[in-house]
Amino acid sequence: MDCLDSIYKTVTDIDYEIYVVDNNSADGSQTAVKNKFSEVKLIENETNTGFAHANNQALSIMKGKFAVLLNSDAVLKENAIKKLLTFMTSTPCAGIAGVQLLNDDGSRQNSIDNFPATETEIFNKSILRLFFPGKYPSKNRSYQNPIEVDSVIGACMIVSKEAMDEVGILDEDYFIFLEETDWCFRMYKKGWKIYHVPDAEVFHLSGHSKKKTPWRSQIEYYKSLYKFFRKNRTPLSYLSIRVLKPCKILINLILNILGNLITLFQKEGLRNRLVKYYKLFVWHLLMCPDSMGIQKKS
Repeated sequence: MDCLDSIYKTVTDIDYEIYVVDNNSADGSQTAVKNKFSEVKLIENETNTGFAHANNQALSIMKGKFAVLLNSDAVLKENAIKKLLTFMTSTPCAGIAGVQLLNDDGSRQNSIDNFPATETEIFNKSILRLFFPGKYPSKNRSYQNPIEVDSVIGACMIVSKEAMDEVGILDEDYFIFLEETDWCFRMYKKGWKIYHVPDAEVFHLSGHSKKKTPWRSQIEYYKSLYKFFRKNRTPLSYLSIRVLKPCKILINLILNILGNLITLFQKEGLRNRLVKYYKLFVWHLLMCPDSMGIQKKS
C-alpha cells in the first residue's frame, strides 16, 4: 500500500488515473486496494501472467498521453512524476524515461543498463563500467542532468503513448526480466530516444521477492536473456552466448566450490552462490526446461 500512498501524496496538480493489476497475489492486496483506494481501477488476474502481460492490460485501455509503469515495491519521492512529465513534454523525441532508483538508506541503485551484447554478457559489467564509463554508465557516477541511455530499469518509467502506438506494447514472450530492455531496443530501432532523469528519485525495495528463490530468479533471467538474443541479435551472437554463458557458469561453479572448501562452508554468501551456480549449470545440462524457473507453464 506504500506505493499507492506515495502516488496520492506526491502527485499533485496533474490529471491521472491509476490501474492496479494484481497477478493472483495471496497477501490480501486486492481487498486492501478495494477498501482503501476505491477509486483505483483494479484488474484481478486468476494466475500470475507475468510483468509484460499485466502491464499491457492497463496500457491497452489507458487514456492519457503518457503512462507511468510503477512496481508495487516502489515509493515515489516528492515531485518525481512531475519531473518525469515535465521532461517528456519538453523532449518530443523521448519514447521512455526512467528515474534514479534508491535503496532504503538513500544510496543509489543501478537504474540504467546497456542493451545485452556478447561483451556485456561475457565480461564483468563492473570492469566495463570502470574502463568505459561513457559507453557503460552506472550508479557510481553522479549525473546532474538527463542523459540518453540504452535502457532503463522498469521499476518506474514513463512512456509516451505516441511512441507506444508506433512501436507496440511490451512483448509478452518475456515473463519477467528484460521486457523493458526489449521495449527500449524496439523504441531505439524506430528512432525514439531513451533517457535517464536523475533528479526524479524513487525508493525501490529491489528484489525482496526474488531473494526467496534466487536461483529460480536467475534461471528466469537467463530465459529472458536468450530470448533477447534470439530476437534482437544475429544468429552468430545468439549461438555464441548459448555456448559461452554455460562455460562462464561452470567456471564460477568451480571457483565457488573451491571457495567453500577453503572456508569449510562457513560463509553463507558463498554457500548461496554455490547453490545458484549449481542450479544454473544443471538447468543448462537439462536443456533449459521451463519447469525450473519462476514461471509455471501448463
